[in-house]
Amino acid sequence: MQTHSLQDLSDRFAPSDRMPVVFLGHGSPMNVIEDNDYSRAWSDLGKSLPCPKAILVVSAHWMTQGTTLVDVSEMPRTIHDFYGFPQVLFDQHYPAPGQPGLAREIVALLKSHRAQEDDHWGLDHGAWAVLKFLYPEADVPVFQVSIDMSRGLEHQLDIGRTLSDLRDRGVLILGSGNVVHNLRAMRPGGKPLDFALEFDALFADRLTDRDFAALADAEGLGALLPAAHPTVDHYLPALAVAGASDARDDLTFMTDAIDLGSVSMRSFIFHAN
Repeated sequence: MQTHSLQDLSDRFAPSDRMPVVFLGHGSPMNVIEDNDYSRAWSDLGKSLPCPKAILVVSAHWMTQGTTLVDVSEMPRTIHDFYGFPQVLFDQHYPAPGQPGLAREIVALLKSHRAQEDDHWGLDHGAWAVLKFLYPEADVPVFQVSIDMSRGLEHQLDIGRTLSDLRDRGVLILGSGNVVHNLRAMRPGGKPLDFALEFDALFADRLTDRDFAALADAEGLGALLPAAHPTVDHYLPALAVAGASDARDDLTFMTDAIDLGSVSMRSFIFHAN
């Protein structure tokens, strides 16, 4: 497996019909309305990606207990699941259609993962806040799959493995969260904290080595895991994306900065070589 820069993705995507899998560190909701390194990188990525037939999103902001829910709605609603931000953020909408037929197939595919249909959720800001840059016309069908917080880290890797064949059907699997996400330690304008730098570097090294078992070994990660993730909701989408990759894929990193002292904006793409 090789690593590549964002600049050469357009050329590398062209020869293959197999869709890439993407994890984006979404960070603050303010990235939606700001022209910054992150929003520009997402826009550039969208121009490089092949156009999918549908998008399946695993977002840190749809958490369930004891089940994996799949949104089967015809027109997923835009969810403004935050507070204390400017009104312009609440005025944002992403009117993409759903994909109920495919979503119901995913329910069957994930039967062993206690999957069920849901038609109430829609698109939370972990989804639409990045999709509006990747596919600004909102013309690609999209639906979300929840993360079951009652299961361990390995479970989310297995979710990705189970979904991986969708890549050959034109489906883009998109994870949205953060490799490091500790809001309690957040320091606006502050320097990256040591634990954030350490966990981010460890994650990148293990991902490059395809040592996914180490990334899903909570005991082996020790005290560094709860320092980086007081709760693991923002970590699990990265494991789902890793699980959906395979040995044929190359790896590209992007936006690998630590924001606000304790939030890793690292994003990555696995793509056929």
